[in-house]
Amino acid sequence: MLYRVASILQVTTETEALDAYSTIVTTVAERLGPSVANLRIFTRRGSGGSGSGVVITPDGFMLTSAHVVSGRGRIRASFTDGSESHAAIVGTDALSDLAVLRLDSAVAPPAELGDAAALRVGQLVVAIGNPHGYAGSVTAGVVSALGRSLPARAGGATRIIDDVIQTDAALNPGNSGGALVDGHGRVVGINTAVAGIGLGLAVPVNETTRRIVSALMRDGRVRRAWIGIAGGARPLPPRVSSTLGRDRAIEVVEVIEGSPAHRAGLRAEDLVVTVDGIPVNGVDDLLRLMTEERIGVPVAVEVVRDGVARTVSLVPRELETSTAL
Repeated sequence: MLYRVASILQVTTETEALDAYSTIVTTVAERLGPSVANLRIFTRRGSGGSGSGVVITPDGFMLTSAHVVSGRGRIRASFTDGSESHAAIVGTDALSDLAVLRLDSAVAPPAELGDAAALRVGQLVVAIGNPHGYAGSVTAGVVSALGRSLPARAGGATRIIDDVIQTDAALNPGNSGGALVDGHGRVVGINTAVAGIGLGLAVPVNETTRRIVSALMRDGRVRRAWIGIAGGARPLPPRVSSTLGRDRAIEVVEVIEGSPAHRAGLRAEDLVVTVDGIPVNGVDDLLRLMTEERIGVPVAVEVVRDGVARTVSLVPRELETSTAL
């Protein structure tokens, strides 16, 4: 008798948990679905592909993946209620895989942006896309990893997208550019790629992303600093490591002629240790520091040359997508 009661209680508890899970997913889908559009791109040759996008302001600004709209054709946005609107590209940034569009008319409610910095591994997330136009796609799962890195390239320039979200919420074809949403219905990521069977990646919505989106809305592009070196991470010699209190640096492999680094006297085999006093253990660290604020502003670069530490001053200039570091 007691075993039967315990079994009934266990089934009831599992049913309640399932109902709670379903309630969260359906509530989020109903709340966000109307804000997510199917994007169809038309070129002179016909259809140029499709993806998803999410409305983020009441006056029709949309956020999507840069690779979705890279064809630069005419864009038509279709929503689950049957409404449609033309969309214009306001700005794209291939190095973060983000793009901002503007609808001809405000036909959909905006989604609320959250903060991916508050996510935890194991947290419930819902991936919402609109691959077909009138029937949104919803998959649910958990955050399976945080802090992933994703390389992005534009011309000859390469950057690392930091703090990428990995989830087991499956991404269906056409879901790129759609929303990754937390249990409160807030957009915490923009779905960007499939990482493997049953795994998807999303560009996080965080402080960095918000700055990029603001720059795209304001200027139509994102400005980054450039110093003109090619290099890689390497350990510091033991004596230098003991003196400086750190064990890794960036070894300069090449200095681009005419670049800020060349004008400042940097040489191949120099070891870059800090930039403005901030340690750089690898190329990724340096790229993170090459922000718009450093364009045209003198920067103190500490290097080790022939075992001796010295500081040089250089003035970064704006990155062009045909250049490198």
